[in-house]
Amino acid sequence: MSLTGELRGFLPLRPAGLLTRPADALTARRLADSLQAGGAPRSPRRTFSDLLVFRLDGGGTEPAVVKHPRSPRAAASLEHECEAVRRLARDERLGSWQRLLPVVKERRLEGPLPAVVESCLPGVEADALLRRSPALARPVAESALMAIRELHRATGRTQEVTPLLADWVEPRLAVLTEQVRWCRRGEGAKALAVLRERIESALAGHRLLVAWTHADFHPGNVLLSEGRETLSGVIDWAGAVPDGPSLLDCHTFVLTMRHQLAGREFGAVVADVVRRDSLSAQDRRLLDGVRAVEAGPRTDTAVTLLTWLWHVAGNLEKSSRYARSHRWVADNVVSVLGELLAHESAAPVHGSRSSGRTA
Repeated sequence: MSLTGELRGFLPLRPAGLLTRPADALTARRLADSLQAGGAPRSPRRTFSDLLVFRLDGGGTEPAVVKHPRSPRAAASLEHECEAVRRLARDERLGSWQRLLPVVKERRLEGPLPAVVESCLPGVEADALLRRSPALARPVAESALMAIRELHRATGRTQEVTPLLADWVEPRLAVLTEQVRWCRRGEGAKALAVLRERIESALAGHRLLVAWTHADFHPGNVLLSEGRETLSGVIDWAGAVPDGPSLLDCHTFVLTMRHQLAGREFGAVVADVVRRDSLSAQDRRLLDGVRAVEAGPRTDTAVTLLTWLWHVAGNLEKSSRYARSHRWVADNVVSVLGELLAHESAAPVHGSRSSGRTA
């Protein structure tokens, strides 16, 4: 890698707003004009996944959200999101749940990458609410988890998941191998092999709810009503799949909420679960409320590792800046895989696989 590439690896994931804000404001204004919306762009911001996002207000039309990809990866991610939202909007099984979905209004070409216009859902983002009022964590989590499980139950089926595990694991392991140099050889390659075995041996034979899975269901993608009691929207469907391991959504929300409230990296929260070989008692209580049968610590740890794998692979696919960031890789990839290796070397040989409990 060149010296420039190495130095870039120490830059923050998101560029400093003072440096990018003028250019982003000009781009947002140009996009608003090309869309002929008549409204003024409000609060343009760059996301970690290489999107320029802003709100359009005024002009005699309903408020809307504009998403403009700034890289081919972001464009592909946005295209996937649009298709997922459209498919969900056509799915009659969802019933009233469809009110929680944004509506993709139109797409306009701006150079080689399209800008997407979506409806602006009401409410406040749960992560912003929790920053102001951490004491609301439990009711916010319960509301979010119950809502997403409604989607899972409406679109899902309980089945034995052994035939699905390779599709859930292998493509995401390949992303880590391709994009994170540490994972290609030595301890990194060994850790990925341990990760694969740990997930597959713990989940093989289990019957799980396979359903539409958001795959990035964290507090920043959940909107709450003004009364702060019920969900008013779920956004950012870029990672959604129609036949995913639906428990991932619940684990993602609980783990990312813990990461936010504790002010720690997501990888540190997951590494704690691996070290204990169990979720915390508090997190288990939250998750026990949205699954039919007690899953057990070993299964919980395997689902946590699968959740982590989907999370980091999804980030790496959305933006090249993650793989370039030495700090992000160390804190969110190496920390978890290193803890997994340490735990595996210290643990006794596991007994026979569990016999297919429903979760």
